[in-house]
Amino acid sequence: MSYCSKDGRTTISLEVDGKRVKAAVSPRLLLSDFLRGPCAAKGVHVGCEHGVCGACTVRVDGQAVRACLMLAIQTDGSRVETVKVLGIADAMHPLQERFQARHALQCGFCTPGILISAQTYLREHPAPTRRDIEELLSGHLCRCTGYTPIVDAILDAAELERR
Repeated sequence: MSYCSKDGRTTISLEVDGKRVKAAVSPRLLLSDFLRGPCAAKGVHVGCEHGVCGACTVRVDGQAVRACLMLAIQTDGSRVETVKVLGIADAMHPLQERFQARHALQCGFCTPGILISAQTYLREHPAPTRRDIEELLSGHLCRCTGYTPIVDAILDAAELERR
């Protein structure tokens, strides 16, 4: 439960990547800025700040959202997941493995948001078509790869997960 202090800041409590976080925030602070600032979640990239590029995509209570379009106070009591929940170098998620194998990233700026969107989508659609993935990616801008290796990597990961 949040409460407002005399200076106008609101205290929120939430879970970020499995860790409990409690902080006093300005009511106008964007979730993307909160995650990158006090939470040091550097996998949350900020590109357009208009919800168009998808670089800031995170999961809030299981739903993929654009962190630049959400206020931090809206997540009070929620569970927020960034790309950090997928895996690390020694224990990568199948999506990360397939992105690496398919050379589906170049500069990497769009990658965290795409990975979160893809993992969230695959949880409910384990057997997507190429067209399904292309539609999913229509909400993400990538200026480096041309999308083909990204689509292939997501399809590969879906197949691996079904085995």
